[in-house]
Amino acid sequence: MSFTKRLVEDSLPIWEDCLNSEFLQRMADGSLDPECLKGYIVDDSLYLREYAKVFAWGMTKAEDMDAIRSYYSLLSFVNEGEGATRLHYLRHFGLSDGDIQHLPLRPENQAYTDCMIQAARDGEGTPECMMACLPCMLSYAWIFQRLLQQAPGLKDSLFWPLVRDYAGPDYEAACESWSRFTDRVCRDLSPERQQACLEIFRACSLHELHFWEMSAKPRTDL
Repeated sequence: MSFTKRLVEDSLPIWEDCLNSEFLQRMADGSLDPECLKGYIVDDSLYLREYAKVFAWGMTKAEDMDAIRSYYSLLSFVNEGEGATRLHYLRHFGLSDGDIQHLPLRPENQAYTDCMIQAARDGEGTPECMMACLPCMLSYAWIFQRLLQQAPGLKDSLFWPLVRDYAGPDYEAACESWSRFTDRVCRDLSPERQQACLEIFRACSLHELHFWEMSAKPRTDL
């Protein structure tokens, strides 16, 4: 079993809880309050700003150009793909990226981004950085593919641009590429460092669950 598959298998029960969260299940049945979606988009926008800083730490500690190119490719994919959809929803709700940058991260969001940045900052190098980043990437592919199977009608809903981004073949291919990179940089880790990486991955998966739980409540400052 590859190291990435081991990570996913360990966190899969948490991802299943994410899939069954109130926010995503209400998205699936069409009963999600648009104010909750607006809050999610705002929080996701603020999250992605902090997410980029994880790669800054990764690039600083990178030992070769391959790692730097991989970080750059991943960040570009997030900015160009997820960024376009995020801006689409902000416009839908009468907001712009500039309108929301002064807003605070909600506590669950702040705890998550703090965890990621700490792992990248304090870790020994690329493996720890990828442990911080991968749960978001890989869990979204897993979750939204299954959400679409559960609720094909999402294709005709307000939520389709969001679902399409993560349930499609391009995103799946990108996740496979990042998983191969992660397997390569983690190949020769000591058992102790592998365990430490697994714990980072699991912690960030738990923060993913808390983010979804948070998103079932609308923000009160919009």
